[in-house]
Amino acid sequence: MADLTLTTFDWVPEMLRGLVRDLRVRWALEEARLPYRVHSVPFGDRGPEHFAHQPFGQVPWLTDGDISIFESGAILLHLGELSPALMPADPRGRSEVTKWVFAALNSVEMASLPWAMFKFMGEPESKFLDGFLEIRLKHLEQVLTEREWLAGSFSVADILMSDVLRPVDRFDGLAGHSACRDYLARATARPAFAKAHADQMAHFAAADRSR
Repeated sequence: MADLTLTTFDWVPEMLRGLVRDLRVRWALEEARLPYRVHSVPFGDRGPEHFAHQPFGQVPWLTDGDISIFESGAILLHLGELSPALMPADPRGRSEVTKWVFAALNSVEMASLPWAMFKFMGEPESKFLDGFLEIRLKHLEQVLTEREWLAGSFSVADILMSDVLRPVDRFDGLAGHSACRDYLARATARPAFAKAHADQMAHFAAADRSR
């Protein structure tokens, strides 16, 4: 295995800290106990090298030797290939994890992200966004009532799904969805999450001192 380097911003506004998506990658790396380094790029001046790795000027991206991967879902699937702590080795187990990775990103986050953004910006409530999110949570609630983790054992699918739910819970959007709320509590109680979250917060706090 080549050196793993996670690239994120050198600084972000305080309201975004704890929510930048490099947290998902840090969490997975901590769960798998894979050694890695963190590299920073400027938040305000995104040059050609940044766009060469991330065409939309976002973070994170991961380099694994001469491989560069952007999009958190793609990164987590790549890391799943490196550790059975993140994804089972058998084809059926891998298929279960993969489908729930895409469900987190395409079915749930499609509804949760715009809803949370409206809340962050203090915009008037949107009946459409409220209804869209409620539909997704209703179906997820049925799934999580019957299982501890999405694909059997804890996996990258749970890292993604729980991180998708975190901003919703921040604005009490999981009220009335006890299985979703309990699932999120189980996930974020894991030591690897606590370490990843603390490391991200410390990373941006250190940038404050140098500005």
